[in-house]
Amino acid sequence: MATTAGSPLAELSPQSSGPFASVCVYCGSSTGTKPEFLNAAVALGASLAARSIRLVYGGGSVGLMGAVSTSAHARGGSVLGVIPTALEPVEVSGGSVGEVMVVRDMHERKAAMASAADAFVAMPGGFGTLEELLEMITWQQLGYHKKPVGVLNVGGYFDPLLEFFDRSVECGFIRKEARAIVVVGATPDELLEKLEKYVAPTSLIESLAKEKKERGSENVLEHDDGGLLGGEKRSEEES
Repeated sequence: MATTAGSPLAELSPQSSGPFASVCVYCGSSTGTKPEFLNAAVALGASLAARSIRLVYGGGSVGLMGAVSTSAHARGGSVLGVIPTALEPVEVSGGSVGEVMVVRDMHERKAAMASAADAFVAMPGGFGTLEELLEMITWQQLGYHKKPVGVLNVGGYFDPLLEFFDRSVECGFIRKEARAIVVVGATPDELLEKLEKYVAPTSLIESLAKEKKERGSENVLEHDDGGLLGGEKRSEEES
């Protein structure tokens, strides 16, 4: 059943046996080169259905997106696909299962998916998957949401990205508290269990305000702010 943006579908979630009613999954529109990617998508869909957690995803039936949605739907799970008008034709994205929300563009798609979910999981994918994952991490870092963000690290796919995060901490561009936002699991059940226990750290904005109050100095901005709260301005003043 297709609906348009603004439908109450995004606000309704089925009853879940755990703390999550809905989980948004970001993943590739291709299946990748290794069978383990496809197998993990099928397993994730099955795990969500078994836990009575609604799957929220980008719509369509191609790639890992199609595998996780088909798997969840085939096992009686609830599925909500959010797809922009340009990608709606079957020739582009294939047929969708479950409920379908049609939105105007990619911006509305991301907003609708974020609003409809209680947690986020990234599977192997490309640029789009990475962009969506990093946006949810950044939003939590700034305190815009406290929803768990997880990475299903199939076959070590995300190891280079996780190493980059660690390197950024070492170099002072990511705070240790923010690094803890990224929850990692090798299997769907392991990851979902970790997400269920997750407690969001103090946001960057709250941390900066606390530090400023404790130090009584405007110079608190010399600490890393992710390039979002004036670090560039300070560099210019020093030069």
